[in-house]
Amino acid sequence: MLCLRQACLFTLRHYQARTLSSDLLLSQINSCTHEDEVFNLVGRNKARLSEKHVGIALNMLWQLQKKRPLLLRTSDYIRNHSQFLTLCILAENKVEHMEDEAIVDTLYSILRLNVEDHSSLAEVLVTEAWKRLERLSLPALSKFALCLYKRHRHFSPVIGQVAHIVDMKLDSIQDIRILSVLMISISDVISQRFRDRLLHKAGQLLEEKDEVHFNYAKRILQFLQNVKLRYHPLLEKCNKIFLKSASHLDIHSISLILGLYEQLGFDNAEFRLVAKQLLSENIDVYCDPETFAKLFFILGPMAGPKVRERLLVTAVRIAEEFSSYQVLVILKTMQKMKCRNSHLLKKMASVLHKHLDSYHVIQLVKLTQYLVVLRCHDLELFAKLKMLLLGFLKSSVIPADTAAIIRVLAMFPSFQVEEVIINKAAAVLPQCKLHHLDCIATALVKWNHYDQLHWQNSSELCVKLLQKLNDCGFQRLQKANNLNLLLEELTHVNGEWFEEVLSEETVAMCQRLIDQITWANVLQLSFFLIKTNHRCPSLLDRIASVTVENIDKIHPVEIYFILFLFSALNYDPPANEEFFESCIQHLTSNLSCFGTHRLVLLGHVLAVAGYFPPVLMMRIFNVSFLSKLDAQLEGRYLRVRLCLMKLNRAVCLECPEFHIPWFHEHYCQRVFSNSKMLTEILGGSHYARMSVLTPYCYEIDFECILDENKKPLSYVAQNTPLDDVEGIRLTHDIKDKGRKALPPGAQRIALEFLDSKAFSKDSHHLKGESALKKRHLEMLGYRVVQIPHFEWNSMVLSTKGEQLEYLRRHLYGIQ
Repeated sequence: MLCLRQACLFTLRHYQARTLSSDLLLSQINSCTHEDEVFNLVGRNKARLSEKHVGIALNMLWQLQKKRPLLLRTSDYIRNHSQFLTLCILAENKVEHMEDEAIVDTLYSILRLNVEDHSSLAEVLVTEAWKRLERLSLPALSKFALCLYKRHRHFSPVIGQVAHIVDMKLDSIQDIRILSVLMISISDVISQRFRDRLLHKAGQLLEEKDEVHFNYAKRILQFLQNVKLRYHPLLEKCNKIFLKSASHLDIHSISLILGLYEQLGFDNAEFRLVAKQLLSENIDVYCDPETFAKLFFILGPMAGPKVRERLLVTAVRIAEEFSSYQVLVILKTMQKMKCRNSHLLKKMASVLHKHLDSYHVIQLVKLTQYLVVLRCHDLELFAKLKMLLLGFLKSSVIPADTAAIIRVLAMFPSFQVEEVIINKAAAVLPQCKLHHLDCIATALVKWNHYDQLHWQNSSELCVKLLQKLNDCGFQRLQKANNLNLLLEELTHVNGEWFEEVLSEETVAMCQRLIDQITWANVLQLSFFLIKTNHRCPSLLDRIASVTVENIDKIHPVEIYFILFLFSALNYDPPANEEFFESCIQHLTSNLSCFGTHRLVLLGHVLAVAGYFPPVLMMRIFNVSFLSKLDAQLEGRYLRVRLCLMKLNRAVCLECPEFHIPWFHEHYCQRVFSNSKMLTEILGGSHYARMSVLTPYCYEIDFECILDENKKPLSYVAQNTPLDDVEGIRLTHDIKDKGRKALPPGAQRIALEFLDSKAFSKDSHHLKGESALKKRHLEMLGYRVVQIPHFEWNSMVLSTKGEQLEYLRRHLYGIQ
């Protein structure tokens, strides 16, 4: 018994001493302030290092790096150190004894230190964490999922298992940081239903938390980009977080956010203005190639003349230092700026010669497109690009890549088409989506039109290929049985071939799938109908009814686009009043969802449809609102300025009770200062005016005056100037007291020639803008005569005499 007691005391003293020593070693590791201190401790205590020591040491190495700016980190030094190799070997040998969180922390640390993805330690840690997956805490699970994502295991079975666990535990997740990491990591393996649950949960957490770090909002954007979904509720919430955190955003964060916005098709003028103000103050600080490329990307499109010139000068100065990716960013931004600065373009072309071999195929396609649009004249560079693109084309097995290469090859001037290109196109057609077919068709039509096919029977072969292409398009449509998938594919189609060949068939297919129209896809269907300009009553009626029934489920910004469809096509659904009033009530209750420029666009869309909600009109025509709008529109959004003018005009004409002044006189005089000269009509130039600028600045093709006997009155006799556009009086008075009064019984006639853009596609139904113009001209005292293109250019009016008789009947009101 005594011997046993002595043995136990010895063991206890030994254990206590070892624990004390071990705790001291842990404390020493945790107290290190430099990597060499960690390595010294490892070197002196190799035999005593437990799995806990190893994990803490590897984690400490990353924590020390993390504190340093990116450019001052020394990951290469750490990875090549002999004691780092020792730590990795020890970790690999002791991994089974590590705690769950320690395994994940160790994996995360070595990946952040840029250890190769397929290193034996990384593989062992992943395998061990996978075994313990079910018992990992949510923070550890999110960190492990992020490690897998960083290792490009987007579709691996373990990611699928992570997604299943998240699905089961989603209701219990209350930390937006954890959720945002998990959302990105599992984005490639989730169903649409699970995606919607994640979106709803993220929206809840963003709403509940008073303070949300902007990094978490960035991850939400990244998730939306991964699943290719423009989901306005989350976009708006994230944007508010960015605006609230603006003072903490650096150029890297701003660049990432704007890049994601661009990919998602989302724009916010207020955030752009904040970004512009933040970066313009320190423009000279960003002089290294990486940060300058980001500065150029952000500021270039919205810079004023002085800042723009400084950006261009700096870009030329440091051009030789740009990486291949940075050159791509500069050229893309130049295209967006419509900047063809020859000096900078030559510099970029010169730098490109040394980078060409580093680009993958899609980057080469984009690069070629930028250079062609910017009118680069470096023939040697284009010759190299052609050679590289043809090489990729011959080896390509991906339909999307093949179609993209063929499309961009057609952009080359004087390109001699090889038969191998046609053969490659023919081989890939059955596998192509509609967008890819459109790209190939555009190229074939151009080459055939400009006689760039020079081998024997080339034209005949091209015609046969186009027919096969048409057949493939029809077959693909006929196989469609899911409206969501069809609309997703149609998102990227925008070429002439599709409009001419498949547009009507696609609308017919949407009609056959009309029962699949829900509140979740009315927006995409509206986009398609806007793009194709099709006035299809059955689809429009279904969109209207679904929108009214589900108005609370549809985001206000999405309601704007739906209203745009009905307003542009000038279409009234069966329950027209209920539809518009329901939408307007939903919109006016949620005006805070709209940025300043979007409010103007909304007001204009409603005005075209004949609606002027007082709360919206008072919000827009307010001095502080207009001042804010003016600041945001500097150098951008010319369409918004034009819409504001049109809305101002519509309100003055149709809602005088609002007492809103006409304040666009000088703007319109600038816009229309180059109006056309007069020409002869109705017997002489003195009987009519051409390109007339009316009060409130509508431009009409021709104006004339008929007396009570329907005889033309001379403008000379009326003392009306014929050719002084600047001298036309623009009045604030709807009755236009500035114009000379007409003789009793006389009529002022507005003659308008309407082209195909004024009508819905394949229909004689007048679109909203033209109907609004007619309504306003009649309010200004005109009798409006609109001459549709389908009548004027018809076989019925094939001779000049028939056209004159047609005009005479319409001008004089002869039935």
